[in-house]
Amino acid sequence: MSWANRVRRIRAGAERRFPVLSELTARLVSGNLLDSATRLAAQAFLAAIPLLFALAAFASLGVRQQLAESLRAMFGLSGAADDQLQQVLDQSGSDEVRETTGVVGALVALVSATSFSRAMSRVCERAWGLPKSGTRIAAWRWAVWLLALVLVVFLQAPIRNGFGAGAWLGTPVYFVVSTGVWLWTQHLLLARRIAWLPLLPGALLAGAATTVLGLTARLYMPNALDRALAEYGSLGLVLTLLSWLIAVCAAVTFSLTIGAVLAQEPPLNHRLGTDRPRPTPPPSPSGRTGRRGRRRPAGRPPS
Repeated sequence: MSWANRVRRIRAGAERRFPVLSELTARLVSGNLLDSATRLAAQAFLAAIPLLFALAAFASLGVRQQLAESLRAMFGLSGAADDQLQQVLDQSGSDEVRETTGVVGALVALVSATSFSRAMSRVCERAWGLPKSGTRIAAWRWAVWLLALVLVVFLQAPIRNGFGAGAWLGTPVYFVVSTGVWLWTQHLLLARRIAWLPLLPGALLAGAATTVLGLTARLYMPNALDRALAEYGSLGLVLTLLSWLIAVCAAVTFSLTIGAVLAQEPPLNHRLGTDRPRPTPPPSPSGRTGRRGRRRPAGRPPS
């Protein structure tokens, strides 16, 4: 027996014993998840940069300092990259920058940010196979989710530091907060079409993925940003940040999709209350329609 046939037999046996594998493979292959993750990362980047400048331009000194601390906690910024961040935040509070940014710039930043909310909403809907929500139902949810996400970003420094206790407490706290954020994100952007409990597997997977990537970012990003800035200037900085965003968005997209499949397939579907209705079996030649069907009297044509 060839290796290909052996692999096919092993896969077929695994799918018979664990039907969730078949559904999971089909969803991952047919869902264009990498394309969705790349679009989500692009929208996140296009939303983050103008929103950063708009917030820094109109925010107070204390808010700008808190934003800088949170960004340092997220990326472990040091050296040239940290100098670039500090230069932007130090100059952004001046009247000249406010005039340059203006109300129009702030509105453009807000529109770009809501496009990120819409992209995140589509990711959640595709994960659960749901149609798009109406604009009147979803519009305020996009804005609320965006404001909550900005608040979470501002609180990254105390969360990751365990509110002063250190990384030993900050890491589990960050995992709990991340899980709660992704649980609430799905419930909000899906317009409450899915109950809280079935959303938990995807939230746990996304929380674990973002926690691991958050720890990795502090080890990898400082040197990568400084090296990219030294070799390619601002363009290298942009490419490095975009690559990291693609990795994060891909992890979140795959996590939410896998969580949705796990919640809808055995054995979790019985515990989470997401049993799918099974089709009625066709009538057998003896006139029986199935285990729960009624016997059709002989000689009477089916209705």
